[in-house]
Amino acid sequence: MPVLQPVHVLVLGGTTEARRLVEHLVAHDPGVRVTTSLAGRVSAPRLPPGDVRVGGFGGPDGLAAWMREHGVDSLIDATHPFAATMSRNAAEAAARAHVPLLALRRPGWVARDGDRWHAAGSLAEAAELLPALGERVFLTTGRMGLAAFAGAALDDLWFLVRSVDAPEPPCPARMEVLLDRGPFTLEGERALIRRHRLDVLVTKDSGGDATAPKLTAAREAGIPVVVVRRPPVPEGVPVARTPDEAVEWVRRL
Repeated sequence: MPVLQPVHVLVLGGTTEARRLVEHLVAHDPGVRVTTSLAGRVSAPRLPPGDVRVGGFGGPDGLAAWMREHGVDSLIDATHPFAATMSRNAAEAAARAHVPLLALRRPGWVARDGDRWHAAGSLAEAAELLPALGERVFLTTGRMGLAAFAGAALDDLWFLVRSVDAPEPPCPARMEVLLDRGPFTLEGERALIRRHRLDVLVTKDSGGDATAPKLTAAREAGIPVVVVRRPPVPEGVPVARTPDEAVEWVRRL
C-alpha cells in the first residue's frame, strides 16, 4: 500500500482566528501538516503549534515559488482584515501556483443603539474628521499609519496611541503611547476614557471580541467613534467567518 502524504496547509497568520485554526488542525487532523507564516512586524509574537516561518515572501512571485518548493496543497489567508497587500499577494500567488485559497475573516462590528459612529474609508479620512469631533483622541489603529495623524491641522489635538510595539515617526505632535496587547476588558477601557478625559475614539473595523470593549465604553461615555472601513477580500476568493468553517474547508479538500 502506498504511504499517503499529509496535506500541507499554509496559513498566513497573525490573528487569533489563525491561531485557533492551526491549534485545531494540529490537535485533531493527523493527515494535515500545517505551516504558519507570520509577517514579523510584532517583536514577540505568540507562536502557534506546528511549523512556523517568520518574514515576508517577496511578493506574489516569492509566495508562489515557496508554495511550489514546499508542496503546499492549500493556502488560508488568515491575516488581519486590514492586511490588504498581503491578501492581494495571496490571491495572485494562489492563482499562479494553482493552489486553492480561502480567506478567514471574522465578521466586522455592527453599530448598536446609542453608538455615534462616523465611517471613514481610510486613516487619512479618519484624520480629517477629528477636528470637528473632539480634542483628546483615543487612537487604536496600531503603530502603522500614524503619519496620517501627524499633519499640522491636528497639532491642537492630543492623542493616546495604543499599540503592541512602540510606533516610529512620523507621529502626532502631542501624544502619549500606551504599549498593550488585547484582549481588553470593559472596565479597563472605561478607566482609560475617564483617566485621560478622552472625547473621541478612532478604530479600524477589525471585528472580534478582543478589542470590542472600547466600543461599549465609548457608547456608555457618549463619545463619537471614527470607524475605518475594512478593505474588501480579493474578488473570487471564498470566505470563512470562523475557524470551524475553515477547518471544514480543509477537510473537504
